[in-house]
Amino acid sequence: MSKRPSSRRWLTEHHNDDYVRRAREAGYRSRAAYKLLEIDARDGLLQPGMTVVDLGAAPGGWSQVAARAVGPQGRVLALDLLPMAPLPGVEFIQGDFHEQAVYEALLARLPDGRVDLVLSDMAPNISGVAAVDQPRSIYLVESAAEFASRVLRSGGVLLAKAFQGSGFQELVRELHSDYVQVVVRKPKSSRPRSREVYLLARGLRGK
Repeated sequence: MSKRPSSRRWLTEHHNDDYVRRAREAGYRSRAAYKLLEIDARDGLLQPGMTVVDLGAAPGGWSQVAARAVGPQGRVLALDLLPMAPLPGVEFIQGDFHEQAVYEALLARLPDGRVDLVLSDMAPNISGVAAVDQPRSIYLVESAAEFASRVLRSGGVLLAKAFQGSGFQELVRELHSDYVQVVVRKPKSSRPRSREVYLLARGLRGK
């Protein structure tokens, strides 16, 4: 069976993508590493010694960036539904974030709730139907935000992928109620035609 035109277009775009080439040359597991690198360069998120949780981590590009930045005195805990090959300096849990047993296992690794930064690159499986995909993407951000509110230290930071569309502005307003500052970032390494952006919520208000 021949590939659909959209599949062929994606393969061509991926093959010719400068960030894909750069990721391979630098040893990153995905081009997504450059999204976090760009945001970090602008906003100074990652510091040595930090504790970071990476939701939706596979194949590990963001975890690689975080582990290198926090160093041996820091900690990176990653979670994904998909398997992920081991990474130096990264603790990995495989499972569905929305299953209670998996959620509790993640919390059990963080008994003191002293996380500095929660990263979420989670995204739904895209059906192509906006009325289905958009609510799913909003739900994932809300889930990451609920988790962050439980584990982040006062003043902590959340960075989460979101898609612009129905419910997006309401989501931003919800984050504003819990964080001192909320901004939208669209890194250059995010494909221009994508509705993907990143919500950066800084300064979790006191628990």
